[in-house]
Amino acid sequence: MTSPLLTAQQLVKNFGGLTAVANVSVHFDQNELVGLIGPNGAGKTTLFNLLTGETPVTSGAITLYTDQGVQSLNGKRPAQIAQAGLSRTFQNIRLFKELSVLDNVRIAMTNHYHDGFLASVFRTPKFYRTEAAMTTAARDLLAIFDLTDVADQPAKNLPYGTQRRLEIVRALATKPKLLFLDEPAAGMNPEETADLTRLIRQIQRDFHITIVLIEHDMSLVMNVVERLYVLEHGALLAEGTPADIQQNPDVIRAYLGDEA
Repeated sequence: MTSPLLTAQQLVKNFGGLTAVANVSVHFDQNELVGLIGPNGAGKTTLFNLLTGETPVTSGAITLYTDQGVQSLNGKRPAQIAQAGLSRTFQNIRLFKELSVLDNVRIAMTNHYHDGFLASVFRTPKFYRTEAAMTTAARDLLAIFDLTDVADQPAKNLPYGTQRRLEIVRALATKPKLLFLDEPAAGMNPEETADLTRLIRQIQRDFHITIVLIEHDMSLVMNVVERLYVLEHGALLAEGTPADIQQNPDVIRAYLGDEA
């Protein structure tokens, strides 16, 4: 029996007179890999933004279930939601381009390494121990994803596909319980997409976290997810396994077309 991790009930987001998300209810269980698909403008990224605090909800409830208890995420800021265990990537890569690959990962780890205000100001031995521990942890994470050789390079010098991989690694550095990936294959060539497919499987296998994926590449989606939600015009159109969705005539009409 699966255990719930995050639920969203009757989410609504209005922008003036436009309803971008209309009474959408979704749930994500622990260690599950879920896809979120739909035509352009269906509300997928807006839903991600609501769940991660980037955009406030107009109405509805977002609830996180952990070993520490049940927590409402309504009204939480993105940093608070990240601290609670939700992390994400974006359609447009948001790395610190001028900083090194290593420092991009180290920055993401700061919430989990606390040396105190005085230790930071006066550079006490505790400060240096914390810095060393954080650097070691960051290098260990980079090694898992074959980024050791570029650890000291500026992020801007990386090929596009490697920048995408670094963004995912940086999200993992926050130690999430749930990882949202917003169109991670956007702009990738077939070889890079194949590498991404393997990477997503590796993350779920090795890190035992829930992954929710927005993606237009149907071959990637259908190959990796266990369950799918389909949005259309901001509303939930369908839910089911990849096989169910491929057979759903409403989904075929709205989105899959000749992909099905």
